Amino acid sequence: MPTTPDEHDDGAQTRLADRETVRLPIQRRSVRGKDPSRRPARRAPLALAAVVNSLWAALVSLLPTAVVVWLLFAMDSGGTPFGQVLRLGVAGWLLAHWVPLQTSIGPVSLAPLGLTLIAAWRVYRAGVHTARAVGARAHHRGRPWSPWPAARAGLAVGVVYAALGTAAAFALGDQGLEASAVRAALTFAAFGLAGGSLGAFAEARGIARLAGRTPRVIRDATRTGAVAALLVLGAGAATTGMAVAFSGGDASQIIDDYHTGIAGQVGLVVVCGFFAPDVTAWAASYLVGPGFTIGSETFISAAHVSVGPLPAVPLLAGLPSTPATGYAPLLLGLPLAAALVAGWLLARRSLRNDADRPWLPLLGAAALAGPVAGVLLALVCAAASGSLGAGGLADVGPHAGAVGFVALFMISIGTLLSTTATKLALRAKRARE
Repeated sequence: MPTTPDEHDDGAQTRLADRETVRLPIQRRSVRGKDPSRRPARRAPLALAAVVNSLWAALVSLLPTAVVVWLLFAMDSGGTPFGQVLRLGVAGWLLAHWVPLQTSIGPVSLAPLGLTLIAAWRVYRAGVHTARAVGARAHHRGRPWSPWPAARAGLAVGVVYAALGTAAAFALGDQGLEASAVRAALTFAAFGLAGGSLGAFAEARGIARLAGRTPRVIRDATRTGAVAALLVLGAGAATTGMAVAFSGGDASQIIDDYHTGIAGQVGLVVVCGFFAPDVTAWAASYLVGPGFTIGSETFISAAHVSVGPLPAVPLLAGLPSTPATGYAPLLLGLPLAAALVAGWLLARRSLRNDADRPWLPLLGAAALAGPVAGVLLALVCAAASGSLGAGGLADVGPHAGAVGFVALFMISIGTLLSTTATKLALRAKRARE
């Protein structure tokens, strides 16, 4: 018997009613009309973030020194206690932060700049992570930007790092190797405050804001001077590498004379790597002109060389024994070549963005690049100076003021010449086109 339309509809509705339904998830309503996905992130307490990040930075930079000390004494037949290895590692860590050590041979203050760079990088990252944890960047999202969150993050890193440096100085004790706790506190505070604040303001976009408000001439001069200084240091590193390579036999003999085994030799090579930036700064001072000293009896420059007793260090095997002769004086042109390259890069970058840029701001940036490079090289040379004991090794490194003064004029002249020539060449090229 055929069904009517009404009966067909009733059967369909019954079947739909018996079918299992799918429960839709309850949609969470926004609070006060706000999107829950845009709720502010939960922030960590400033003290906790600073302690965790600073402690991690200290451990990462301390570990290489402890490993090197363990390698140097790994072949000792009597065995070196773990406490002694850790104590010597802490001493090297303090020295990397320019904290002088009082030893049986006198004061030692020459910092291994390779390890210093590792420590500076980790403190910078501590500032970045601390600022991120407290939401320093979020303060300029929809609201006026404030520098105080980043400043507090950098200050907190400096305070915690000062406490770590003080504890390390106390941990040394007074058994023939000690450091001033006050000096350690002040030095670590300055180190942590500088690196932590730089990282915090970089994370909070404070450095970008400052650069955006700085006159273009100053920005170009700073960038060009930094490029010139890095190129001079790169030339110093290349010169050091070539000198050590040419004296590879003497360097290998020095390593063999220690009779430390494979592990000890690896440790010596790593120690040389830690001090390689120091020797790079010395080579840069040699190329610039003033030269450097290693104690009271050794002075090295292109015009005058006097060599006295030297520490048995493989890196020093490549020191010249005579003034520059033959093709060696050509190396003295490397700083000027670095200035020419920096000036060329300045002109290319500036004229690419603004082909009709006037002469005055362009040449002003080129002239100011010299003082910027001179100050940077002077700071690097000052960081690479110190003492390796009392007596004849009390003064080691270049004369920072003389290097900066000579580099100032050399790089200013080179950048001015290169910038002028590049602008004239580009103008002539456009005229031909």
